[in-house]
Amino acid sequence: MSRTNAEVSNQSAELVDYNLLSSHSALTDALVREGAAHEQAALTALGERLGRVTMFTLGDAANRNPPQLRAYDRSGARLDTIDFHPAWHELMRRLVAEGLHTGPWAQRHPGAHVARAAGYMMWAEVENGTQCPATMSYGAVPALVRHGETFAPWLRLLLSREYDAASAGALIGMGMTERQGGSDVRTNTTRARPVNGAGPGREYRLRGEKWFFSAPMCDAFLVLAQAAGGLSCFLVPRFQPDRSVNALRLLRLKDKLGNRSNASAEVEFDDALGLLVGEEGRGIPAILEMGVYTRLDNAIGSAGLMRQCVSQAIHHSRGRRAFGRLLSEQPLMRNVLADLALECEAAVMLTMRLARAFDAQEEEEATLLRRVLTPVVKYWVCKRAPAVCAEAMEVLGGNGYIEDWPIARRFRESPLNSIWEGSGNIMCLDVLRALTREPATLEALETLLEGAAGRDARYDRYRAALSADLGDASDSELRARDLTQRIALATQAALLLTHGPAPSCEAFLASRLAAGPPAAFGTLPLGVDCDALMARVLAP
Repeated sequence: MSRTNAEVSNQSAELVDYNLLSSHSALTDALVREGAAHEQAALTALGERLGRVTMFTLGDAANRNPPQLRAYDRSGARLDTIDFHPAWHELMRRLVAEGLHTGPWAQRHPGAHVARAAGYMMWAEVENGTQCPATMSYGAVPALVRHGETFAPWLRLLLSREYDAASAGALIGMGMTERQGGSDVRTNTTRARPVNGAGPGREYRLRGEKWFFSAPMCDAFLVLAQAAGGLSCFLVPRFQPDRSVNALRLLRLKDKLGNRSNASAEVEFDDALGLLVGEEGRGIPAILEMGVYTRLDNAIGSAGLMRQCVSQAIHHSRGRRAFGRLLSEQPLMRNVLADLALECEAAVMLTMRLARAFDAQEEEEATLLRRVLTPVVKYWVCKRAPAVCAEAMEVLGGNGYIEDWPIARRFRESPLNSIWEGSGNIMCLDVLRALTREPATLEALETLLEGAAGRDARYDRYRAALSADLGDASDSELRARDLTQRIALATQAALLLTHGPAPSCEAFLASRLAAGPPAAFGTLPLGVDCDALMARVLAP
């Protein structure tokens, strides 16, 4: 029989046209628990819109047709523009219209950051390149708000829900790292000189290069450069006041492993106009104000990636037969899928708990928890994502490795959030700084963990050992990854003990606290309710 006439059987249906929220019990419960129950109806409607086949098709198209740099026109004049596929623009239009970029700042109300985290996590299941400019815009707002009326016109544009509509809205990119320093931005050599006097909000001219210029198609950028007073932060607009193109010379676009729908560039500043954000010499604190929020988004994005990949694996197993049974009925496959689902649920719980701390901006304890848990969660959730995506891809067999299928693109995407906005070592050292510079930070963490004390002997032993090691300052840098991982696991265990369903809690305590996270998924002990764990991530 020829291939064109052959009957195709034993194929799982495509996982599309389903509600990304109502099918995800772990996220639905977290939304209510962390203070955004009043947003559930709106987010359920959003989950329905995002789960449509149209959205997944747009995401695939945007990544199969990456942006192209047009540095010059046909006559040799500088253009420094980037052409994007229509799918990119449609995705951006929808993301901005949903308020997923700066919604919590435009409509401040209890639970706003938690609600956005849930919506943004669902968006991460669909497409991730669009999250780069959205995340930087989210983080730029609090960095600019600190400086009063100076940046009020920009703030109005950032809070708009219009995308590229006759300058009715704006998005922010970023330029920090240079070739010689990477994360060590104090070694930056880009220079800035004042035009008519120095000071906050005043005009400067920038000269130098950036090795990574994130989302170079944006309307403005937060850029670090050396001024007379030291390393400083500048808002560099794409256009000058007379609407001529600012002197941002795009040298080339990066050829990236993933995140291919989005542009990242190398750039040269040739006396580019920039406005000083804050005081000279205060560039790192200014940019870190933005970084706190972007690191939250890194974790949200990775949790969303994990959920989509694990959902694809579970869905495939429910529709594919092998050796006389559905894959979902095979004992070892059930163990693998349940283990993946458990990792996903724990990541969702941890990330959403962190988001709640961002809603309590004026509470001291929440501020302290935000300071230590942001690098903890960013490190751990982003670090776990590639392993989860890889294991989920293996469930689909050879098809999982093919770009026509849904996991390959997401697997290529999965390492990025761990690298972006501070790689693993930077996060773990930041955890140490948070715990040592302000003793109250450790007290806030201990209070959080103490809330689950006495509920399970395994947890009590784990928490006591962690507390002792956190009090030991010897060789702390050498042990920073171990301490950060254990804080993450202890916090996940505390959340599950306090709020999680019994099957998930028991499986986590038995598999994660006794000997740490598994080297490979599928090693859950006997007695685990595999169906209950899988149902937490994708309803049957």
